[in-house]
Amino acid sequence: MPEIKLKNITKRFGKSVAVDNLSMTINDGEFVSLLGPSGCGKTTTLRMIAGLETPTDGEIYIDDVCVFSAKNAIDVSPDKRNVGFLFQNYALWPHMTVYKNISFGLENMKWDKVKIQERVMELVKMLKIEEYIDRYPSELSGGQQQRVAIARTLSTGPKILFMDEPLSNLDAKLRMEMRTELKRLHLETKSTFVYVTHDQLEAMTLSTKICLLKEGLLQQYEPPLQVYRNPANFFVADFVGSPNINIINVKGNIVNIDEVKLTNPSINLLFTPTNKVVSLSENQELLLGIRPEDITIDTKGDFDAEVYSTLPSGMETIVKIKINDIILTSVVFGDVDFEIGKKVKIAFDSSKYLIFDKASEVQLACGKLS
Repeated sequence: MPEIKLKNITKRFGKSVAVDNLSMTINDGEFVSLLGPSGCGKTTTLRMIAGLETPTDGEIYIDDVCVFSAKNAIDVSPDKRNVGFLFQNYALWPHMTVYKNISFGLENMKWDKVKIQERVMELVKMLKIEEYIDRYPSELSGGQQQRVAIARTLSTGPKILFMDEPLSNLDAKLRMEMRTELKRLHLETKSTFVYVTHDQLEAMTLSTKICLLKEGLLQQYEPPLQVYRNPANFFVADFVGSPNINIINVKGNIVNIDEVKLTNPSINLLFTPTNKVVSLSENQELLLGIRPEDITIDTKGDFDAEVYSTLPSGMETIVKIKINDIILTSVVFGDVDFEIGKKVKIAFDSSKYLIFDKASEVQLACGKLS
């Protein structure tokens, strides 16, 4: 399996910078999701690695072989990079059966007919589409077409599989099923997957690492739970997580040597860092980040609040809680509901709260509240 290295990759379209000085390494066998809002450069990055787009500057290495270098005028064509590309619309040949769609690339490579048949049958069995081999794409559901497209892409044994939002055309239930299939497929094939999505839930559930981009700039490149629990900046914290993280504007002052007093017209809190020492100027403007699951509705809680609204879904209930003029989102797990307007007590009993510098939006520390 190959390692992919991007060194100072930049892509400009006229005066617009789509990808700005991106450096990252995708290790052998990883499932890396390129995540971010529309126009952040994720598809452009994918296409540059695949050879479908030419970078303006930088170098790209696949398996220690330089496939692109602006400085040395190297640009290896896509067909010689030993990669497979799964497009959003699947791009199946409508006049060919499932069998012919999968075998087409192997026939062009002059494989023996017996070996072609063995390879096709191996793939249709792996992807559970044996019964559809004589059907045409128009006779298949969206999920079945996607499986055929994956089989066709895998047929030639590419070292790397690129996927550009392949689940976006499917309904919610089928998307969930296909996420399961893709994760299983990654483990079975032991291939390197590079996946483009704007759906943070998809990236969280599938990836071994998330590469989060904003306006062409890399924001964070780490495993999903690390991105979720230790976001590098406010953008990462706000983009990853559903429901969204709660943000409170506060002013911070160092007290008791290593604690931070957080003041707001509606609530005063004491923040105790658990991962680093914090240095602040007097009354420094900060953003306090609180994940919804880290707010507990508890009769023994220290803070008075009021239920503003509830959204029960059976497995969990999303509760909007009002503390004076602040409205916070909490998640209560289980089949429960709350009466709107009810007075409740809440507790901040986690050690995973975050503070960010308001000006730079950089994360300063993770810690406890009291």
